[in-house]
Amino acid sequence: MALQQVFKNAKLASRKLNLLSEDKVKQVLESLAARAIQATDEILAANKNDLERMSADDPKYDRLKLNKERIEGIAADIHNVASLPSPLGKILSERTLENGLEMKKVSVPLGVIGIIYEARPNVTFDVFSLCLRSGNALLLKGGSDAKDSNAAIVKIIHEVLEQNGVEKNIVQLLPPDREATHAMLHAVDYVDIIIPRGSQGLINYVRENSKVPVIETGAGIVHTYYDEFAALSKGKDIIINAKTRRVSVCNALDCLVIHEDRLPDLAEIGQGLSEKGVKIYADGPAYAALKDSYPKDELHTATEEHFGTEFLSLKMSVKTVKGLHEAIEHINTFTSQHSEAIISENEDHVNHFLKAVDAAAVYANTSTAFTDGAQFGLGAEIGISTQKLHARGPMALDELTSYKWIVKGSGQVRG
Repeated sequence: MALQQVFKNAKLASRKLNLLSEDKVKQVLESLAARAIQATDEILAANKNDLERMSADDPKYDRLKLNKERIEGIAADIHNVASLPSPLGKILSERTLENGLEMKKVSVPLGVIGIIYEARPNVTFDVFSLCLRSGNALLLKGGSDAKDSNAAIVKIIHEVLEQNGVEKNIVQLLPPDREATHAMLHAVDYVDIIIPRGSQGLINYVRENSKVPVIETGAGIVHTYYDEFAALSKGKDIIINAKTRRVSVCNALDCLVIHEDRLPDLAEIGQGLSEKGVKIYADGPAYAALKDSYPKDELHTATEEHFGTEFLSLKMSVKTVKGLHEAIEHINTFTSQHSEAIISENEDHVNHFLKAVDAAAVYANTSTAFTDGAQFGLGAEIGISTQKLHARGPMALDELTSYKWIVKGSGQVRG
């Protein structure tokens, strides 16, 4: 089928989707969650084909990989989305004018959403459940890295839709080639918004070439500032979790910023990092503090390129600062405005940091690993927006809506 017809079908399907009942939407999602568990072997067989084409050393390998536990987690997230209240039909504001006109501002779907993403087959399930719950049709443009996984998942989604009597064109998977990307970026008559998820290169390409409006989900260059008033035990646990819990995700720690008076703590913090195999790129003072305790083959001198880098692997830079203001200056210089954190028992320092650092999510005394739609109580996420228009941070149901004005009269005309 020609891509133009695919886009047209999605637009037509989106108009029907908004008329689905609340019960039907929940029924589809509950059915999909159950079907995902039943089809675990089928999904993993397709995923294995994709994994065999990628080196296990590739930072994207962990993102690409599915297993039984991850599929169970995906199904749980679908259940969560099904249980959440609908974001549609909310009265955002209402008033009656002097002439008697009754005006309401009501939440409605965006329409047709295009998702361009790389080696993240879990995204296929996540974004479908969120788009269905928010009344949006969905065009999926996955990368070739995950083509078999995505095809298997969309096949299962289509089966569930057909079994429940719902138009299957509400979700369509485009070919994994650049031609399909280019076509969707120019489908201004059919696609309402495009959301890229992936590398900074992909995001830049979409932003620079799309004629369709874009919500940017940027790379996660994540910092944690270990303040002069930090608690060592608490801080150590936070840093190790933020760095090593899952290194290939966008909320993983990339740069530890440390107050110069707390450099002696690096030996103990480093012990936990070295046990996880973290390679450290340290500036001069931090290198000197670590050289006698950290494994020599895992400790390197940092260069400018190691600051402002999203590693997506067991690598981390360390920057030494003289105080809070220098820490904030460093973070605001290199941040991607995704997730930033401070570890400090000084309430004034914490409050100043939270106000002064410009990011979608700013943390105090906890791990940046929590920047996630499910962890924020949103059910799942369609992406983490690092821009400031329309949505910022984890985007879930409410962020997938717009609004329209409904005006009721009794014969009024304007003079």
